[in-house]
Amino acid sequence: MSEEKSQPHGVADVAAGRTAGPELEIKDAPLIFEQVWNQLVQERGLEGMAFPKEIMWLGGAPGSGKGTNTPFILRERGLTAPPIVVSDLLETPAMRALKDRGQFVGDREVIQALLREVLEPQYQTGVVIDGFPRTGVQAEAVKLLHDQIMQLRAKYWGTPLGMRFRRPIFRITVLFVGEQTSIERQLRRGHEILAHNEQVQRTGVGDLVQLRPTDVDEQLARNRYRTFKERTYEALTSLRRHFHYHFINADAALADVERSIIAEFQYQSSLELGHQTYDIIHHIPLVSEVTRARSWCAASTRTSTPLPPGSGRSRPSSRTRSCPSSSVTLSPGDAS
Repeated sequence: MSEEKSQPHGVADVAAGRTAGPELEIKDAPLIFEQVWNQLVQERGLEGMAFPKEIMWLGGAPGSGKGTNTPFILRERGLTAPPIVVSDLLETPAMRALKDRGQFVGDREVIQALLREVLEPQYQTGVVIDGFPRTGVQAEAVKLLHDQIMQLRAKYWGTPLGMRFRRPIFRITVLFVGEQTSIERQLRRGHEILAHNEQVQRTGVGDLVQLRPTDVDEQLARNRYRTFKERTYEALTSLRRHFHYHFINADAALADVERSIIAEFQYQSSLELGHQTYDIIHHIPLVSEVTRARSWCAASTRTSTPLPPGSGRSRPSSRTRSCPSSSVTLSPGDAS
């Protein structure tokens, strides 16, 4: 019997065209991202992979007011494109057809639908993405996307296409509320939707609003919050070491939340380099890079040739060479 080649969990089923259920979903973020990226490059060509110059990844607890605060955030950042609401992407005809065929909508499908949408021309100056990332795989995809955009930036920098491939600014913005506040707001929203839908049905005026089960059941509302805390919140906080990270306490009144958003954005903006400044200095090595290079060089010059036994000393090797001094002077703060 011939031995089958080992494949990552779930890959064989996908390759064979079988439907991947939750238990077979691939959880290898680099593999998922590579598949999605290669598909988009095949569709658009590498020169068609120009992403927005600013992407705000907006996450928040249930009832934190993402929908309420998004228009304000757009105005503060000067963004004119409509937000991309990831849950809406999953209700498109293509996604509904996928679910109707009994196929599982996993990380790969979400990432592919999102990146295809983000590449649309209307988002080139900047966009808010509401509801992504929600999982660890999706958080890794954000980092991989940034790496790919930076590689494209390096490839096209100094060419006629350079202006299309700008240095990406990624912002992670988290609107946070406590568990009790979240539950109260979810249930309040449920009561408001029930009252609205009852009026629409009575008068025939207006549109019905979808009511989530979590909006009318306290335990389901609690479970939804805990899912956010244990899964989505962890995914969002994992990115704080990599990108601009804005944590907004949304427990307060709306006016206070808006003031917090303004203060947080102003502080982070004061720390940013402009695009032109970045392009001028991006080739200068960081202090950490210079230090590592000089440490390696110094170590390589300490090779020695032993003297005859009993001498107790070594003489310098003829291979000893001196390390060139750096012509760039950076302050410790430049290494961050």
